[in-house]
Amino acid sequence: MKTLIRTAALALTTLAAGHVLADAQPSRNLAEAVKNFSDYNSRLEQAPAQGQTPENMAHIHELTYTLKAALEKIVEEMDGLNDTLEEIHIASEAENADDLKSYGADYLKTARTVIK
Repeated sequence: MKTLIRTAALALTTLAAGHVLADAQPSRNLAEAVKNFSDYNSRLEQAPAQGQTPENMAHIHELTYTLKAALEKIVEEMDGLNDTLEEIHIASEAENADDLKSYGADYLKTARTVIK
């Protein structure tokens, strides 16, 4: 899944590289990023049915800004989640119940934001 997310991030980064658009929806946290990613992917999925007009191409281009911001936040959070999972692994190996409980709670909170 991490490879898929990174591949998608690279593709969207390429599409929207070097541009900032005021109309892009921000993704200030993981929950917002997941919502924006889902909503804007649905819009992107519908867009080809509108035809390949200059207006529709511009609309698709604008969608990529919000998708890029959302995907960047998701990738950032997933990298942090991987680090937390490693801490769980180390704590379980060392039989450190306090660290396991703490890191486990953090891990599950973030993981459940992405997959329910």
